[in-house]
Amino acid sequence: MADTFTTRAIDVTTGSRESVHDLTAACVEFLREAARGRDGLLNVFTPHATAGLAVIETGAGSDDDLLETLRTLLPADDRWRHRHGSPGHGRDHVLPALVPPHATLPVVRGELALGTWQSVVLVDTNRDNPERTVRLSFLG
Repeated sequence: MADTFTTRAIDVTTGSRESVHDLTAACVEFLREAARGRDGLLNVFTPHATAGLAVIETGAGSDDDLLETLRTLLPADDRWRHRHGSPGHGRDHVLPALVPPHATLPVVRGELALGTWQSVVLVDTNRDNPERTVRLSFLG
């Protein structure tokens, strides 16, 4: 049975452009305090209808490739029934079906157990909402 549950919300400014924002350092910092060397699970959640979370390689072009793929799959045009906000904003509301608003990751001896090139990222295509919240929760 789990000994502890700890949670914290962090604020992220994504700006007025589509973005992939690396959360890995914030996750590591949170676990340093919350996990204190224990095994468990880190849940990362963003309570927004137009953002998602992914585990990908960053810094080598994959983050830009992800945004380009989303532009191809979800064009910012007038096809969407959801029509408030910027042109094509309806696609932002479809994003979480493809890039979910949550991720659960293993924690081993207090450390995030990611692969060598993996990072935890917030994916935000919504140019109308530059301020995001991400909730980090450790169960261990």
